Amino acid sequence: MKGVKITQSEIEKIISLRETGHSLPEIIREVHRGSSTVFQYIKNVKVLPKYKKILREKQGGSKNRSNKAWNEALTSAEQSLSHLGKTEKLIIAACLYWGEGTKRDFSIANSDPHLIKVFTSCLEDLGVLKKDLKISVRLYEDLNQKKAIAHWAKIIGIPKKQIIHINILKGSKHGKLPYGMCRVRIKRGGSYLKLLQSVTKVITNRLSPHSLTDRTAAS
Repeated sequence: MKGVKITQSEIEKIISLRETGHSLPEIIREVHRGSSTVFQYIKNVKVLPKYKKILREKQGGSKNRSNKAWNEALTSAEQSLSHLGKTEKLIIAACLYWGEGTKRDFSIANSDPHLIKVFTSCLEDLGVLKKDLKISVRLYEDLNQKKAIAHWAKIIGIPKKQIIHINILKGSKHGKLPYGMCRVRIKRGGSYLKLLQSVTKVITNRLSPHSLTDRTAAS
């Protein structure tokens, strides 16, 4: 019923279903409306006392099903990635750089500590020495510089003094970026840049042998 204006009777039905302990998915199936539309009308509706326990049980079951699905997915991933050797780490580093790195010099920046940790770990496995990493941090002015430096130094596994530059930005991002953004460069990293960019080219040629440019030109 996308694009069809919701009627007052539908709204009343949605509210009534919620009051009697129906979950969001149940109401969506009942009225054949999208989740955003249904949620708009149930978000402030109070479930009648005698139905609260029923709704809690449904929500608990949904959470259990979600946890089970996540556990199954994790098990499947662990089985598929039982071994991460040098080749796999080269591909990981190349793909991370493909998505997050700059094209002119060997430089990647991100606020996700897991991404930075995985990337630098892969580089180390490729022969990059930690002493050759040039690390800088970009922070908003409301953040604690010492804590940010200690955080990124611990994530990468380097002395705090190896973080060579702190760039302070005006504004406040404490909630979203508690430790700012970390930028990783490599001293004389030209050969590694060429290697990772070459890996992405090989991946492209293997998985998408005809480029989008070629297809566009042909059409």
